[in-house]
Amino acid sequence: MNLVINGEKKIFDRPLTVEDLLNGLSIPREKVVVEVNLEILSRDRLSETVLKEGDAVEIVHFVGGGSEAKALVIVESPTKCKTIHKYLGPNFEVVASMGHVIDLPKSKMGIDIENNFQPQYIVVKDRKKMLSELKKKAKNKKEIYLACDPDREGEAISWHLQEVLSDGKQTVRRIVFNEITKEAIQRAFKNPRDIDMNLVGAQQARRVLDRLVGYNLSPLLWQKVGRGLSAGRVQSVALRLIVDQERKIQAFKAEEYWSLEADLQKEKGDTRVFRAMLDKINEKKVELKDKAQADAALEESKRSPFVVTDLKKLKKKRNPSAPLTTSKLQQAAYNRFRFPASKTMKVAQTLYEGVEVGDEGAVGLITYMRTDSVRISDEALKETREFILKNFGKSYLPAEPNVYKAKKAAQEAHEAIRPSSVARRPKDIESFLTPDQAKLYTLIWEQTVSSQMMPAIIAQETAEIHAGRMGFRASGSRMEFAGYLAVSGRDEEQDNPLPELSISEPLKLVEIGGHQHFTKPPARFTDASLVKAMEELGIGRPSTYAPIIMTLTGRDYIRRDGGSLVPTELGMLVTDLLVQHFSKVMDFDFTAHLEEELDEIEEGAAEWVTVVRAFYDVFKGQMESAKDNIQTVKKVHEPTNEICEKCGKPMVIKWGRRGRFMSCSAWPECKNAKSISTDVVCPQCKTGKLVERRAKSGRGRPFYGCTTYPACTFITNRLPSDKSDAQAAKPEGEEKDSDIT
Repeated sequence: MNLVINGEKKIFDRPLTVEDLLNGLSIPREKVVVEVNLEILSRDRLSETVLKEGDAVEIVHFVGGGSEAKALVIVESPTKCKTIHKYLGPNFEVVASMGHVIDLPKSKMGIDIENNFQPQYIVVKDRKKMLSELKKKAKNKKEIYLACDPDREGEAISWHLQEVLSDGKQTVRRIVFNEITKEAIQRAFKNPRDIDMNLVGAQQARRVLDRLVGYNLSPLLWQKVGRGLSAGRVQSVALRLIVDQERKIQAFKAEEYWSLEADLQKEKGDTRVFRAMLDKINEKKVELKDKAQADAALEESKRSPFVVTDLKKLKKKRNPSAPLTTSKLQQAAYNRFRFPASKTMKVAQTLYEGVEVGDEGAVGLITYMRTDSVRISDEALKETREFILKNFGKSYLPAEPNVYKAKKAAQEAHEAIRPSSVARRPKDIESFLTPDQAKLYTLIWEQTVSSQMMPAIIAQETAEIHAGRMGFRASGSRMEFAGYLAVSGRDEEQDNPLPELSISEPLKLVEIGGHQHFTKPPARFTDASLVKAMEELGIGRPSTYAPIIMTLTGRDYIRRDGGSLVPTELGMLVTDLLVQHFSKVMDFDFTAHLEEELDEIEEGAAEWVTVVRAFYDVFKGQMESAKDNIQTVKKVHEPTNEICEKCGKPMVIKWGRRGRFMSCSAWPECKNAKSISTDVVCPQCKTGKLVERRAKSGRGRPFYGCTTYPACTFITNRLPSDKSDAQAAKPEGEEKDSDIT
């Protein structure tokens, strides 16, 4: 069996658990943190996790100066320890808190509403041993540096650590850095500060608000719909976006329209064939609504000579776009690589925390990946401009740096996502990265460099061509100066120039044809478009986009169909109930305004208890009304014509945590229950019908199996489609079945 251990390929002659691996390498499990395929394993999982062929295992030792070190540095992730200690030396011991050691309890709301919404924090059960170790390490240190992530959550974790570790004898300071490089780390230690309680207040307010909503609405959904359901202050609003879009798609009615295209060429000289589209009839914008109109226009065009009547040439400037924010990174990674938002953030985290790069050792390759800023530091800007001048030339470098405007709520103390050094070109370090890391690093590197380059210049030309009263238009383009597009080397603008034409020049008609089309419904959301919509509406913040999508899929409120996010029946039902009874909480503007208030808390312009109380006054009234008026859906039984095969009583359709299902009407005396079958006959046995199933754990994608299982074991990921379904799913460019010539 082949495994990759800390970047090196090793061969083992038998299957291993992680604990077996550690024992074989003589590594005490207490002294390390183990990561398998980018997932950090808790110690109780080491003996349970069986390694598979090709697994990538990172074994991270706790590093630092030990008991003789003068200062203790605490970070969140163990992966950072090795990278950071390399820059600090033996006087510092670097350890990881593994995230929150103090948090709200999972078993109850943990908010004292009557006492100004005070959070009732506890030591996290799985972190008690870690906290004891941190206390021992802190006991004899003169200085403690809290180096958690540079955001609200990192500030809150640092505050909790200060509260439990400081005994008044040590100096406890907060340090912040946006990249894990020698210069950034050393600069951060020269500029330590106190805990920013405004940041802590903003994070505390978010947690309290989310608890007030989640721990009130979720039990209500359990009571009215089915156990195991959940609702959230932001996740439910995001779900509404997806459900509203699905309703628009369902209500959409396709309308027929036609286009007319003519293939033309010069009578002499450059006889390349080029295409012109019918644009106007009698100088009015054309609308061909059916075949009859298209046929009439086609026949009239055939009877008239084609003549050039006007020519326009212009140079279009295409400007580079800003460096990447979190949302733009998630959108770009999905559009280029089809990475879900969660995968993008997971890979970006590894690039930020540090990767072994040859003789350099462990180095952080990008800046912090949760940001809404488009700012680049002066040092990085200088390095980027020098790189452009050296590698592309003076004509590609603007006289002054390109400056981009951040959105209103952006935290400009942060930076955009950029390489820690543009000198590390993707091709130079590709061999040290996984394929996914290489893709994401290349994306970030290219966007950073291109953002500081000159615009691309594209020469565009348009020819107006008339055949009698039929006005056609032909367009061509040519790249005159690549500008920022030279970075990626991608052919974003293909040269497609028209032949050299002149006004009044006659043209030869090679072919002309009409094509039938139908208007398309709105597109379903993808990871990229949902993140874009949430950002534009002001719903959520950079750190919440990926977890929201994960929660909605995990709760089976939405499912992935290819790249699309499709609401389930359950998701639509829950959304309808919440919109009906919690109209304010589910309102897009109300949610966005609350995010703005959280930003005001961070800036010191608002007090967190005041913001929470104002929200709760609205929410409490709707909650009390909903308890009395919301429909108990799980008690609504929809009759069917099917008979229970176990007791002979009628079967009914009920609602549960995974949507609608078939149940015996004699329940609880008869506990027969099953999924609702489709009308698709099993292609293997020809007798049963296909029914949607899921793994017992509820995880993973649904699949379809035969109702006669175990007699028939047929399974498929997608329902078989008939010919008409396949035709309806064809891309627009392939709709040539109704062409006319």
